[in-house]
Amino acid sequence: MRQVRAVCLDLDDTLWELGPVLRRADEDFHRWLGERYPRVAMRYPVASLQALRQAIADEFPDRRHDLGALRRELYARLAREAGYGGTMVDEAFAEFQRLRNRVTPFADVVPALERIGRVHTLVALTNGNADLDVIGLAGHFRATFTAAAIGAAKPDPRVFAAVCDHLGLPPAAVVHAGNDPENDVLAPARLGMPAVWVNRTASDWPARGVYPDHTVRDLVHLADLLGC
Repeated sequence: MRQVRAVCLDLDDTLWELGPVLRRADEDFHRWLGERYPRVAMRYPVASLQALRQAIADEFPDRRHDLGALRRELYARLAREAGYGGTMVDEAFAEFQRLRNRVTPFADVVPALERIGRVHTLVALTNGNADLDVIGLAGHFRATFTAAAIGAAKPDPRVFAAVCDHLGLPPAAVVHAGNDPENDVLAPARLGMPAVWVNRTASDWPARGVYPDHTVRDLVHLADLLGC
């Protein structure tokens, strides 16, 4: 890893566990709807909202990289159906974003980011819409790249190329680390980026014949690997 000059990190399920965050956000958002837009909440329980959100994603496959746009489309439809004004879209989107960003980073995250950031340029790359400013981790990163801003989502190679172009570095000098075998290991490796699998769950590697350059159990282990 001597040639590495920058470290690119995935966010969801790499820096924090996403599943409980989204479940709590969906439940709390539905309670908010019941108070602010009760006709929507009465017609759509949590599971129905989730199903409609997925149906909209299936309807617009060309927008799957932009979760915010899909969620706004969801709220626009709900507002029209229930007879609410257009202001519901912005209010609902802002409320869900607030709830979605109530995350608790894994205990190793901040110490590891501090160590890595002293030696390497740190950037974040996500298919989601987590807000590092709200979460309180933005200060550790030079930049955050989102699928929505790039116009494509992992595992599309354009996503990783955009990171390298922004940094002015060849792929071999930028290591990418994340939890998803396809999105965070196989995809960057195809572009020639060193790829590290962050395997917090001690899972078996699912792909035969192709393997990550390294596997780590957490970000402190990654910092050790990088010599930070």
